[in-house]
Amino acid sequence: MNGLNMTTWALVTGAAKRIGLAIATQLHDDGYNIVIHYGQSVNEAQALCDKLNTKRAGSAIMTQANLAQADAVNQLVSQIKSSQLSLSVLINNAASFTPTPTAEATFAQAQQLLATNLITPYLLSEALSPLLARHNGCIINLLDIHGRRPLKDHGLYSISKAALEMATLSLAQELAPDVRVNGVSPGAILWPEQSDKQSQQAVLSAIPLAKLGHPEDIAKLVSHLVSSSYISGQVIAVDGGRSAVGFMGA
Repeated sequence: MNGLNMTTWALVTGAAKRIGLAIATQLHDDGYNIVIHYGQSVNEAQALCDKLNTKRAGSAIMTQANLAQADAVNQLVSQIKSSQLSLSVLINNAASFTPTPTAEATFAQAQQLLATNLITPYLLSEALSPLLARHNGCIINLLDIHGRRPLKDHGLYSISKAALEMATLSLAQELAPDVRVNGVSPGAILWPEQSDKQSQQAVLSAIPLAKLGHPEDIAKLVSHLVSSSYISGQVIAVDGGRSAVGFMGA
């Protein structure tokens, strides 16, 4: 992590693919330099880094960390601090989404899922808040509508997102007035890799707008929340109206 300038930076976890990619791209278009965190997607992260640096030289860097491992998270924090980044935005986007049916869930699965989806976002927020406070910065946590209505066979995932929502509200109180904290709660934006046509149709039939959202829908809301200096402690669903009518299953 070298060659940095004093432009304001945003750290996006899980930035190499899917929603994280859209958020990182949007924030870069907004004028932020981007710290691209990735877990295993090194090729995708490198492609994004090259693309952003082509648009604006020196505006993106990469850092790898397994967010389920305490040592890796501590090293990530140390890298950010030692690089003296003018960090003003933290996007806790990275998450683990794996099925954990009650008859099959293990202690190791619970540790990995809760560490990645809940504990690390909370600790990153806490550890980096002094840097963010210097720039009246903000934190945005990526939640899930299934944090309020559980997804079948994904109990631990749903629990982790429910707890992260409470962490978001708690951090908004604890880190005020210098750091704003909000949550964005996506609905059906991208299909899980293991979904089938039947389950996809069941989801679409439960959405009032009757269509899938796009990663850019999330990215645009994130951009708005980053620039809105009087919004904190809010959780906003981006789900085509699905949470307004209730739903079951997938």
